[in-house]
Amino acid sequence: MKLQTADGLALEAEWVAPPSARATAVLCHPHPQYGGTMRSIVVSALFESLPAHGVACLRFNFRGVENSEGAHSEGRDEHHDVIAGIDAAVDEAARAGIEGPLALIGWSFGGDIALTIDDPRLAGWMAIAPPLRFRPEHAYDAVAHDARPKLLALAAHDEFRSPAEIQARTARWTATRIEVVAGASHFFVGRTERLVQLGADFVDSFIPHD
Repeated sequence: MKLQTADGLALEAEWVAPPSARATAVLCHPHPQYGGTMRSIVVSALFESLPAHGVACLRFNFRGVENSEGAHSEGRDEHHDVIAGIDAAVDEAARAGIEGPLALIGWSFGGDIALTIDDPRLAGWMAIAPPLRFRPEHAYDAVAHDARPKLLALAAHDEFRSPAEIQARTARWTATRIEVVAGASHFFVGRTERLVQLGADFVDSFIPHD
């Protein structure tokens, strides 16, 4: 499928929805200039496994990646891409009769961009190993102080920014929970199942249970 951004670009995307979907997630991939695409390991694990937990997923390629139009803008314009993903996910969920909450989930660069998206349609944000370096500090302020829940899933042995640094950086954030994945590097090889479970539990927390 194709997404259309507000600044006129067509982006490559994929959508999957199980018959029993109770919620939706939009997935944002890591840095394009370091090989990141919507098929990178963590995004693929989430896209392939979250549907078994009742979560429909939309993943997309940021501008300039593979079959998406445009060029990488170092994070300045990628928010348009995420909004286009949210727009499409909302439309697809409506067509599929999915009435549950919508979560925004991003890994690395995708996590940084996700944490700048203050969209009223979101139930919450999950950022996986966000370096919090790809956007100016003030760009995170709206989400940081939003009352909606945020989950930061950090790698215990992250090569780019340690969990301690991220914990210090987000100490004053509102409604923010941090989970450190033991034994994980920034790429979460051998630890993606833990991320899938964290993501499924996070989305499930938005759904009323009898």
